[in-house]
Amino acid sequence: MTQTSNGAASGTSTTLAKSINMGLRASMENDPKVLIMGEDVGKLGGVFRVTDGLQKDFGEHRVIDTPLAESGIVGTAVGLAMRGYRPVTEIQFDGFVFPAFDQIISQVAKMTFRTQGKVRMPMVIRIPYGGGIGAVEHHAEAPESFFCHIAGLRVVTCSNASDAYFMIQEAIASDDPVVFFEPKRRYWEKAPLDVNAAPATTFSTVVRRPGTDVTVVSYGPSMPVLRSAADAAATEGRSLEIVELRSLSPLDLAPLLESVRKTGRLVVVSEAPRESSITSDIAARVMEEAFYSMAAPVLRVAGLDVPYPPSKLEDYYLPDLDKVLDAVDRVLAY
Repeated sequence: MTQTSNGAASGTSTTLAKSINMGLRASMENDPKVLIMGEDVGKLGGVFRVTDGLQKDFGEHRVIDTPLAESGIVGTAVGLAMRGYRPVTEIQFDGFVFPAFDQIISQVAKMTFRTQGKVRMPMVIRIPYGGGIGAVEHHAEAPESFFCHIAGLRVVTCSNASDAYFMIQEAIASDDPVVFFEPKRRYWEKAPLDVNAAPATTFSTVVRRPGTDVTVVSYGPSMPVLRSAADAAATEGRSLEIVELRSLSPLDLAPLLESVRKTGRLVVVSEAPRESSITSDIAARVMEEAFYSMAAPVLRVAGLDVPYPPSKLEDYYLPDLDKVLDAVDRVLAY
């Protein structure tokens, strides 16, 4: 067992939030052009403490506390990226990103294409997202489908400590702009992390649990729900294959298609609202490319098409074990 530079032992259980912190630290140590900027990321260490200790160790010129102005944060990062820096911006909560939407659509996503590749946009926009923490709208949203629709962006998300550690470094090293979604209700969950076991890439789809009867696919915050559903289904003799998306745009569909061609049935799960969502695109793509392997229509379990509700109602809004198992029952009934 070895020690990392921040004192954490590789191979031990680490929270997802701490893993991102460690990944940010590793990137900053390896490249002096990596900067972090956002609201309260410095002295406070971020509202979720993801950047805790980084300003103390790297200084205020590399971990920058900004005004409460998302448009200014992302706009400044655009200029820094054009000058050769690799800025990592933090949007404090998912619902706060929309004032920066103009910069993201008009500048971040288009600059490389506009200049025919002469100007790159090596920047990361970190966004804590999703519900389940007792918050309200603007603090508990799932806006990932918006960003998946914007050509020129990479959109990725993690669900565990190991992926978080390696994915944030891969995002920072990318010459493309990356929107990095972090499932906030999973920040404090622990999982094994071996910092010496770097995969070739983490921007890929993986089969987390093999199965034969139904494929269930999701990403980020909903992955523990899928595991619970698979455990419950197994007690009734049903075998669920769990597939996790880590890149939401572009979608890496090959492993999912291979799974669906084996099981013939698919349930797609996401916290994002159902209408015009990433679940819609997955369902359409699977039906286009694996239609003759399907024994039933693709079913979706998603957030409701309403603004995020008060915290006492969020259990009705979010996908949960019962909703997923109901979809499994229905897809098997065809």
